[in-house]
Amino acid sequence: MSETERVTLVGNLTADPELRYTPSGLQVTSLRLAVTPRTRQDDGSWTDGETSFHTVNVWRDQASNAVDSLTKGARVLEVDAEEVGPSLRWASAKVARTNGTSGKASGQVNQDAPF
Repeated sequence: MSETERVTLVGNLTADPELRYTPSGLQVTSLRLAVTPRTRQDDGSWTDGETSFHTVNVWRDQASNAVDSLTKGARVLEVDAEEVGPSLRWASAKVARTNGTSGKASGQVNQDAPF
């Protein structure tokens, strides 16, 4: 993941993370993150915007470290994702496999899913 593809969310956890395992034994935890943007007004006061909620899946050793380190209300500063899916709230999506490098559809996937 290059630095130009980074997204930073700043918010608070809505619950304590819980460590789970996939059938193959891979560690995973899901974090629920509440993000409320704040806007500074002309008079210097702050106004809270609408809160958005994000689910963040954390894998492998980082999942265990998150469970050991974070609790409900903890301030979380960064989220890294290796893969992203489309929002299906207002649209539908057609899923097509790619060859993993060019984005062109093929019948093969070059890497196994992490679970």
